[in-house]
Formats: sequence, structure tokens, C-alpha cells
Amino acid sequence: MRIGVLTGGGDCPGLNAVIRAVTKSLLLKCDATVIGFEEGFLGMIEGRSRELDLVALKGILARGGTILGTHNKANPFNHYLAGGADVSDQLVENYHRLKLDGVVVIGGDGTMSIAHRLSEKGVKCVGVPKTIDNDLMHTDRTFGFDTAVAVATEAVDRLQTTGESHSRVMILETMGRYAGWLALHSGLAGGADVILVPELPFDVEEVARVCRKRKKRQRFTMIVVAEGATMLDGEQVVRERIDDSPDPIRLGGVGNLLAEKLKPLVDSEIRTTILGHIQRGGTPTAFDRVLSTAFGAHAASLVAGGRWGRMVALQNGQMTSVEIAEVADQTRLVPVDSLLVHAAAAVGTSFGRADFEVDLSRMPQNRVI
Repeated sequence: MRIGVLTGGGDCPGLNAVIRAVTKSLLLKCDATVIGFEEGFLGMIEGRSRELDLVALKGILARGGTILGTHNKANPFNHYLAGGADVSDQLVENYHRLKLDGVVVIGGDGTMSIAHRLSEKGVKCVGVPKTIDNDLMHTDRTFGFDTAVAVATEAVDRLQTTGESHSRVMILETMGRYAGWLALHSGLAGGADVILVPELPFDVEEVARVCRKRKKRQRFTMIVVAEGATMLDGEQVVRERIDDSPDPIRLGGVGNLLAEKLKPLVDSEIRTTILGHIQRGGTPTAFDRVLSTAFGAHAASLVAGGRWGRMVALQNGQMTSVEIAEVADQTRLVPVDSLLVHAAAAVGTSFGRADFEVDLSRMPQNRVI
């Protein structure tokens, strides 16, 4: 077999661990040749690739980023370097020129959407779910999420000590795009007083009430807000628009907006920290290394079994796979009746809504957290 592998979209802790697992599994168990494409789909379009061997994989398990490089604008069906032209035929030509039997694509929803469209043009694909946002459909976890949660949780811990020292309201803005998984997990892990997620638009007056109450009791307030969170009857805060990107909207700045709205309502200094790309870089956690390795090995098994057009997934603790078509162009949001939302509310965490209450006698029993 001759199998290609690429990393698409943004970088993420655990990408190298997946590359390692996919490649070693195919080399050692299938005697395959593995071709790595440089800079994701851009490498497939431009014909830039190199053969991966065991030496190339040495020491990459714990490395952040991706040894192959990646690109978040190289959509072959709307290529930014060609003025938005469809260059997918050029990609398919390179695929056949290299005599590939298929490609393992590692990425998020945008990458899976491209993989689905390429499969309709005869490019055989297997997907591996990657994103720190944890927002891909039909998988309980994506690799990279645990590392991002660990980084954000450490930031919450550090901000709480300085907030307490100065009796301040501390706001931490996390990534997450249109879903609140990262803010919810890190806020709960760090014991935040307020967690604001896109799935539950918040009331500034209610957030201010919590801050005033906290000051009387414990002097400071810790708020974790997802970049996609909105005020009631408000819109998501857009940091910038990048027209030549497949996902042109870049969210960000809701933490600063919240601070400005709170200033006339609370008698405390307010500080905002936007964590940004620190959440995406660096060494993956042990959990993400294990998950990435399991995902990569399972992807290789799908290749070996000729089960193309599928993405590996984790469901209820079981490794499985789903049709890539079922993942493309969709976002997995936080269910407001989920176990973790109820757990956070049960210990007194505010979601910025006076009308949001949970019944402790009816806690959800779902296993997914």
C-alpha cells in the first residue's frame, strides 16, 4: 500500500502523536509506504510531500505542533492562492501521480468537509478528529482538547491568586469558537464563580450581582468566558474577518466587552486576560498522547480494512468510526442539560442567567462529560 497523511486546519497538541501512530502502524503491520504532505491540503495541491520512515518519527510523540506543517486556508475547492478557484482536479492529479491508495486526513470540521468532497472525486480518505474546541460531531472527545483544558485551568488557578490579593474581578477568555466545551471544563476544573458559554446567552446584570455578592463574602470573582459567548439579545464579538479563509470569522474580545459592561455595575477593579494561542501550542498531556495514539492506530486499521470514507471516534469510552459525511459542516454544542452543566450549577457556579436553575434530585445520568 501507498498511503498519504496530512494535518489540516490549525495546529493542535497531539498532531505528531497521531502522525507517529498512523505511520508506525502502517509501516510495521502492513509493510506500507507512507507519504506525508507538507502544509496540509496545500501540499497535496502543489505536490509537496516526503516519504515518512521510522527515523522521521523519532522523538515526536511529546512534541507540539506538526512535523508536516499545516495550513488553514488551503481549501482545494476555493483556493486562496488562485483567487478562490476550484483546484481540486490538480490535487486529484497529484494523488494519482503518487499512486496512492488513500489518505489519512487529520483535522477538524473544515478538514472533514474537504475530505468528504474529495471522496466524491475518487480520493479515498480516513479521518482523525482534531480540535482543542472539542466541537466535532459524533465523537465525545477530540485530541488536543485535554491539553487546552489543562492550560486554561492553570491560567484560572493563577488568576485567582492575583485576583484575591487585589480584590478584583478576573475575567479569562478562552477559545472554543461557537461551542463552550473549553470554557466549561476549565471553569469547572478551576472553580470559577461564573462560566459563560455560547449555548447560554448571559445577562450582564446577573453577572454583576454575582460579583457584588462575592466581594462581600470572599473579595474577588473569577469569570471564565468562551470567545463565542453572547449577552442576551447580543451578537458574538468578532475580532477580525479574513476573507481568504474557509472560516473567515475570527471571534475574540468578549472578555474586554464584558469588563466594560461590568465597570459601572460593580465596585471592584476588573482585569481581562485573553489566553489565545497558548491553548494550542506546546506539549500534549499524557491523556492526549494516549488518545492520539489510539486514534492513529484505529485510523490505520480502517485503512488496512479498506473502510474508506470514515472518521475514527470515541463514543461512551469505546473506539469506533463514523461516516465522514456525518461530521462535515456541523458543530457539536454543549447540551445545556448535560451532566457537567448541572454539576457546575449544583456547586454554585453561575452561568450569568437568573432564570437558569437545576433540580439536584434530577441530575442527568449520561456518561459523557
